[in-house]
This record gives sequence, C-alpha cells and structure tokens, in this order.
Amino acid sequence: MAGLWYTEKQTENFGITMKVNRTLHTEQTEFQYLEMAETAEWGNMLFLDGMVMTSQRDEFVYHEMVAHIPLFTHPNPENVLVVGGGDGGVIREVMKHPSVKKATLVDIDGKVIEYSKKFLPEIAGELDNPRVEVIVGDGFMHIAESENAYDVIMVDSTEPVGPAVNLFTKGFYAGISKALKEEGIFVAQSDNPWFKADLIRQVIKDVKDIFPVTRMYTANIPTYPSGLWCFTLGSKKYDPLEVAEDRFHEIETKYYTKELHKAAFVLPKFVKDLAGE
Repeated sequence: MAGLWYTEKQTENFGITMKVNRTLHTEQTEFQYLEMAETAEWGNMLFLDGMVMTSQRDEFVYHEMVAHIPLFTHPNPENVLVVGGGDGGVIREVMKHPSVKKATLVDIDGKVIEYSKKFLPEIAGELDNPRVEVIVGDGFMHIAESENAYDVIMVDSTEPVGPAVNLFTKGFYAGISKALKEEGIFVAQSDNPWFKADLIRQVIKDVKDIFPVTRMYTANIPTYPSGLWCFTLGSKKYDPLEVAEDRFHEIETKYYTKELHKAAFVLPKFVKDLAGE
C-alpha cells in the first residue's frame, strides 16, 4: 500500500480514497481481512474487508456518540456491554463515567483487539482497565445467553456483512431487550441514510416493535460512507430527549456536548422520513 492511494468502494459507483504512507500490518484472520495503514490525512487507520473502521484523526466522533448518549440518558449505568468494538474506542469513552462498575467487551475477532493495541494505543488504551472484561467471542451468542444482566448495551459492529450480519436482525434486538435490565437502554450504529435507506427503515421498524422508546440520531464522521452516520437507540423507559440538566457531568470530549445530546436527534427531513417520524 505504501505510496499508493487506498480506495474503499462504498457502493458500485462511489468510493472514498486516501493516500497511504506505509502499510503497518495485513492479515486474513479467521473472520475477515484486516489491514492497518498509516495514511497521510487521517493517521493510522484500521480496515476490515476493505472498509474503513476507524482512524486516529476522526475516531472520537463515533466513539463518543455511541457511548455518551445512552450513558447520560440512563440514571445509573453500572453494567455495560459493548458488542464488537475491538479497537477499544467505545470502551475508552465508557470508562469516563464513574457510575460504571463493569464494562464487558465481546468481539469475535481477537486480532482486531491485538493490532488495535499495537497501532492504535490512544484508542485501545482502556482495554486493560480493571473495570473492563474483554471476551473474544460471538456477541450474538453472548446476548442470547444473557438475561437481565446489563443497564446499557452498545452495538459497535461493522456494516451488515460477514460476521456482523446477525447483528442487524429483529431477533438480535429482541435478545438485547432480554439481556437488558428493566430500565435498560441500547444503541446500535445504523449505517448511513444516503446508501442504506432500506436498512435504516428496517432497523427502525424492528426496534420500534420491541422498545417503547425508539429514537434515531446522527453524527458527522468524514471517513464513513457519505459522512452522515446514523445511530438507533432503543429504551425500555428513559427518553434521551428528556434528560434532566443535573444528569450531565463534566467529561473530556472533542465532539459530544450536553447541548449536542438533544440536538443530535434533530434529523434532516429525508432522514426523518426514513425513521418514520
């Protein structure tokens, strides 16, 4: 890859390209093709099956928005589960909340964890925190085997291909509901509205069938397809739009703010239509 331009083909007719300074590691793991590269614009980047997963420069947006929206919405999140997210970014953000007694990470591919620690240490740095349990295993099965166990569940998956396909099914969301406590909340990344409109419609429909409070919110992530990224929140009780001011406490962030917490749910009209609002 060194000295070349790497292109992620996001659709049959569109892609994003970046200049690569040097290749850091490539490997066909048991589950996917893993690449680590140093890029001129975005720093070190992780690719899985040819898709950008995270970069040193813009990673904070995704990881903060997955973690802080549900954690500030729940009044006392103590036990948290992250499905996927082997790079450790979501875990890093979870650890900023003192109420969290234990965070469990379940990622199917241990190689993602290994090479994120090596080449993305500022992202993976909290994976060795004593409050964190790291499990290399199938997140779908972990959910299926859990009941009334977690206050908050975050699904930090790849796009719905390969090992992540089952993480976009109604049965998985039903399993999440069972694995959550009676006041539980979950968030899942839900891809982008420009290229995956049908997926977003289906995800929102399925989650609404299971959770009494279902909300979609967005964030700007420049290295992800289209730059506009969607997240779906399902809650058994608490509405992220009704969080009291005294729930927010100071944490160090680069994207998320308490003002943005509610503003992120203000959707562009075409996204609002997809979400059925």
